[in-house]
Amino acid sequence: MVNQYIITIGRQLGSGGREIGQKLSARLGIAFYDKELIRIASQQSGLKEEFFERVDEQKHFSLFPGMLGLRTSLTDDFFSNYYLSNESLFRIQSDVMRRLAGEGSCIFVGRCADYVMKDERNCLNLFVSADISDRIKRIAVSHNLSDSKAKELIERTDKGRSSYYNYFTGKTWGAAESYHLCINSSLLGIDETVKLISHVAEIRFGLRDNKE
Repeated sequence: MVNQYIITIGRQLGSGGREIGQKLSARLGIAFYDKELIRIASQQSGLKEEFFERVDEQKHFSLFPGMLGLRTSLTDDFFSNYYLSNESLFRIQSDVMRRLAGEGSCIFVGRCADYVMKDERNCLNLFVSADISDRIKRIAVSHNLSDSKAKELIERTDKGRSSYYNYFTGKTWGAAESYHLCINSSLLGIDETVKLISHVAEIRFGLRDNKE
């Protein structure tokens, strides 16, 4: 059994990837990080959350945003303006993820976590997709949207996530070769998908040995 391990989850909007990550976290008894990473990165860097949200995968990520000028209490004593590029903000967030991974077993959702953790031996990288009908239904309910608006949001968000991932990793978002396991949550449903991934993790990290 490994002492510490990491699970990363890439996902299509509406696939249930976040819910799967949360339930997997509870089932395995390990930490879960998604949007919390923005708050933690903000606290540790002294930069406002809005700067990290600007290049967050949830947004419509732009490949050519230029430089962002900002002022913070940490830099006012030295510079009147401090400039951060998308790459700088990504590095700060990545450093936070690596530190959290060093503190204990955990699950990261999105944010190129599989790439950030590429040097970690005890890692399981997943990508969760789902049938478009299920995705539209889930987003229409969760965001109180019509089916057509839900589909528009799905397409817009997935485009942003793809651009974000491809830009920072040099790999292809959602492509099988970019992950250890790709699964369509529509096949088994959320709960059974969680059980399946948990089973794979138990084998991958030797967790069954500990139970026995």
